[in-house]
Amino acid sequence: MPYRRMMLDLLATAFVVVLGAIVVLGPYARVPLWAVTSAAILLSVLAGAAFWARMASRPDHLKAVQSQRVLDIANESLSDMRRGLSPATAQAVCRLALRESEAAAVAITDRETVLGFAGLGEDHHTVGGPIITRATTEALETGEHRVLWTKEEIGCPKRDCPLRAAIVVPLEVRDAPVGTLKFYYTTSRLLSETQVTMVGGLARLLSTQLELSELEHQTELACRMELKALQSQINPHFLFNTINTIASLIRTDPPRARELLREFATFYRRTLENSDELVPLSQELDYVRRYLVFERTRFGEERIRFSVDVPEEFCSLLVPAFVIQPLVENAVQHGIRPSGPLRITLRGSRDDAGHICLTLSDDGQGISAAELPHVLDAGFGSGLGIALKNVDDRLKGHFGPESGILISSVEGEGATVTLTLMPEEIAEAL
Repeated sequence: MPYRRMMLDLLATAFVVVLGAIVVLGPYARVPLWAVTSAAILLSVLAGAAFWARMASRPDHLKAVQSQRVLDIANESLSDMRRGLSPATAQAVCRLALRESEAAAVAITDRETVLGFAGLGEDHHTVGGPIITRATTEALETGEHRVLWTKEEIGCPKRDCPLRAAIVVPLEVRDAPVGTLKFYYTTSRLLSETQVTMVGGLARLLSTQLELSELEHQTELACRMELKALQSQINPHFLFNTINTIASLIRTDPPRARELLREFATFYRRTLENSDELVPLSQELDYVRRYLVFERTRFGEERIRFSVDVPEEFCSLLVPAFVIQPLVENAVQHGIRPSGPLRITLRGSRDDAGHICLTLSDDGQGISAAELPHVLDAGFGSGLGIALKNVDDRLKGHFGPESGILISSVEGEGATVTLTLMPEEIAEAL
């Protein structure tokens, strides 16, 4: 590299000297003006090119360019890698890395299979086929990168394969290799330390994205398992109170008892249904109304009044199952007074930022100042066994960290629970 810079300096100096000689001596040598002008322009361009080449060959410049390429690839591949390592995501990243690098081809594998390949040799380096390069297997076994200087080291069985050199770097999740990133070149002259560093840096960033993807998946899975566990242990107090209410009606109002028994069967079956997917808000509201049938029967029809003021377009909004009912049940449990009606209202609106807000308010007894800071602690307000913290966690898991529950209350005057949802693709459609 120093020798190259020295040659560029000498070339630039020679251009300047020759240019000066032509300009100064041209009139005395009777050189035509057009020749002097043309030579001056040509040498100026060549001198500029030499200067630019010198600047581009500086190590710090090269490092900056390569670092920017790595960041660009990692940034554009974020949405793909968040979905995990699969043929679709691997192929997308390979094409992106090929476009943004000097490689002739780019490949991604898992521990056994070629998941993605883009570039020269795409016609015979088959996606979905087994790993054939010994160096790839070694990188997976040792967790260390490999630099392949010859076609023989690559191990491609096709004689006229144009790929003659490669860099193989493992992709890791929790310090364990789960695949490899491979950059191929048509000549080993391109296997510089800068290229090896660039591929290694990109592999580390992709590994971080894969690790975050797995963490998100595990968090979502844990949330679903927690919901399943809670669904299987319906709040015993609600269960016993409902059974006792129906039993008392068997003697006094048998038709009503039979009606409630059928309603309870439907309600209970809905509680135990598979709720991994999101459900329309309208379905959640229907579930709330079914729940209130039993509470009104228990306390009296006029003791609980529930009203809904939600825009019609919000009814198709997809929300996690069991996010409204636990809030209503919590309002009944903590808000109902010894006498007089409890008024519960659910309103839907958008805040100033355009996020969707569902606000549940009641005029009940409210939450004491001592309890208010702990309402989102595990176990508080366990409607149907589903604590308010679980509702908050699932909203954040589905709609992002800025979503969730906000609770305010004045003891003796009531409480207000606001659910903020930020489903970008849904919010834009409403």
